[in-house]
Amino acid sequence: MTGYRFAACCLLFVWLSALGGCVKYRIPLPSLPPLGRPAKQPPAGKRVPATQRPYRIKGKTYYPLPTAEGYRTVGRASWYGRPFHGRRTASGEVYNMYDLTAAHRTLPMNTYLLVRNLENGREVVVRVNDRGPFVKGREIDLSYGAAKRLGMVKKGVARVELVALGEAVTVRRNGRVEPRFLPHPDLRRGDFYVQVGSFADRANAERLKRRLLAEGRKTVVLAVQQAGRRFYRVQVRGGRTLAAARRMARRMEQAGFPGAFVVAH
Repeated sequence: MTGYRFAACCLLFVWLSALGGCVKYRIPLPSLPPLGRPAKQPPAGKRVPATQRPYRIKGKTYYPLPTAEGYRTVGRASWYGRPFHGRRTASGEVYNMYDLTAAHRTLPMNTYLLVRNLENGREVVVRVNDRGPFVKGREIDLSYGAAKRLGMVKKGVARVELVALGEAVTVRRNGRVEPRFLPHPDLRRGDFYVQVGSFADRANAERLKRRLLAEGRKTVVLAVQQAGRRFYRVQVRGGRTLAAARRMARRMEQAGFPGAFVVAH
């Protein structure tokens, strides 16, 4: 199922839709549906609390992110069509293969993503309304409509860049509940750190912090609650720009932290 060109999000008007449903396991089975129906952005509904809970598929637990802010990655995209057309998605919406939607394992529902096909330069903005793909090596599952816009229907998969543009949230206005699109700020500048470890034992986190401080790296330990447990994340100062933080992440990987990744404070 299923950057910073925030202008791609302009004119996104969203309305409420009925919600409910649960996460399900699926493997994308692309099929070529008839052409002719225009792709569109479907109305967005409020976030369903159940879609933010950890879930387990084939022995692996996934932890949905509380926010998509700062999300940007490169990976492989696939798409799904007729076999799932008309079925319920994890958000409770009915899947329409012609709409511009996508499935992602951990991004919040109603996240708007700019998807750029790195093989031909085409772009499309999609809204996350389902969970998946649960296939190794895939980052996102696109609707048929989105895949067609990206020119990847026949090939089935493509290397893409994903950039979170914002989220649709519900607000109360004049006694009515309405959805509203909230764009993310320019994420190229800010206060960036590189996470190099996460520990259940605070002593281990503090020990790593002291080691990194001794090497001249500004380091912090952050305590977080996740799935009812407390973890201690060790993060190294990355800089004021995303580019600088990415360079720091590469240096930390070379220094023996292969899972290092950038986070924004």
